Amino acid sequence: MKWSQAVIILLASSRVEALAFTPTTTTRVSHIESLYRHSPLKGTQLYAASADEEEEKPFNPYADPNYPDLEFVNYDDPEYQVDQGDEIFNASEDSTEVEIEAMREDRRRRNDEYQFETYHAEFLKSGDLYKGEWTVYRTSTFMEGVDDEEGAFPKFKKEDNVRRVVSSGKKIFLDAPEEGFEFRVDAERLVHEERLAEKHDFEDDEEWEAALAATEAAEASEDVVGKSYTPAEMSAFDFRGSAGAMCVGNCYTVSDITTQGDNDGPLSEMRSEIGLQYKRMRYRVKWDYRVKELQKDEKYPALHLHSMIVCRETRERWPRYKDMNSDDSISERLFGAPGAQGGLFDRPPVGGEDQAKQYMTLDLEGGATVLFPHKIDQDPEAHNGNGWVQTIDWCPGRLRYQVDKKIKSGKEVRGLKTLELTEIQASDAEQWKPNDGGSDMRQ
Repeated sequence: MKWSQAVIILLASSRVEALAFTPTTTTRVSHIESLYRHSPLKGTQLYAASADEEEEKPFNPYADPNYPDLEFVNYDDPEYQVDQGDEIFNASEDSTEVEIEAMREDRRRRNDEYQFETYHAEFLKSGDLYKGEWTVYRTSTFMEGVDDEEGAFPKFKKEDNVRRVVSSGKKIFLDAPEEGFEFRVDAERLVHEERLAEKHDFEDDEEWEAALAATEAAEASEDVVGKSYTPAEMSAFDFRGSAGAMCVGNCYTVSDITTQGDNDGPLSEMRSEIGLQYKRMRYRVKWDYRVKELQKDEKYPALHLHSMIVCRETRERWPRYKDMNSDDSISERLFGAPGAQGGLFDRPPVGGEDQAKQYMTLDLEGGATVLFPHKIDQDPEAHNGNGWVQTIDWCPGRLRYQVDKKIKSGKEVRGLKTLELTEIQASDAEQWKPNDGGSDMRQ
């Protein structure tokens, strides 16, 4: 009896240990000894057997009455496949990839819609007017009678006269085809308008006459205000990234191009814009790149900076107000001391030594600093295929913002890689200023 009791206790103990390691259907187990089928014990099924009977029966390591008729699964067997029914997993690999890509495209379309609607509501304010002063900087690269040395930085000429400009953007709606539109925004387009101010845009004649005189004295206004920085009719698809448009937080970017010859040819012009918004204020910088006339026949002509425009604007009013009872803090934030305090908060990477020589930094009135390339190579092999970056660092108040627009290289130079926004308390900027020498944000 003592021997029988010992066997019962030993086997019962093995039974409990096996139950503790029984795997679920979602758990991979490396020890095959832990896998078995079992049925609940009804009473004690163990008994004290004679020595002859024990020798005839095979050893039962699982304490299971169905042994050895058990189903064993070896998950390490490379030929093993999960059987979950032919009706579920009968699709081919190609059809599965098609379905997955369809789901990805649906997500992309919905993000396009979100970007489109956010840009219209938050940055165009659903069609409200922005009134502002545009300051133009022209480079010596395209000035008559000025020859820059090869590899030298271009000289900048800031125009004395500012232009008073009124900007807005609105939605237009397309006629629906017979089959209708898959997405609602497929029927919508954004149209931008930027025009020189007119008499009805001012509250008194004196201010209008001053603005008119400054505009007439300025150089070639149609070459500044008339240039498009967005597609003529902007669709939701333009926010996909390849068209260089996106918005994040309180910043956005848009772009427009002109190609040489067919659409697959190199660019002859590329215009890029970055905007930051803070309360009623909007601070925009526009860069206009063009190919030199003598380089248009080259296979990969470089794009050189033709001009840069700084737009200081406020919503539904002019940024400088003569009324002494109005808040003049906006004027200070848009036209105050030049340059971000301490320079760029987080200098972005600008490639190797040769590529870094093609970048410039300028301090702008209103507490802003910009970084940009004055020359962009279209050769896909240039600089090991490294892309380009344009940066604005602006502190309009309690918060300080830095926007980094990172674009691709070669024929895809218009395409957006990332649009990165950094926000920090202005009072803490110097304490937390990065010292990594320039690095990309982790994705």
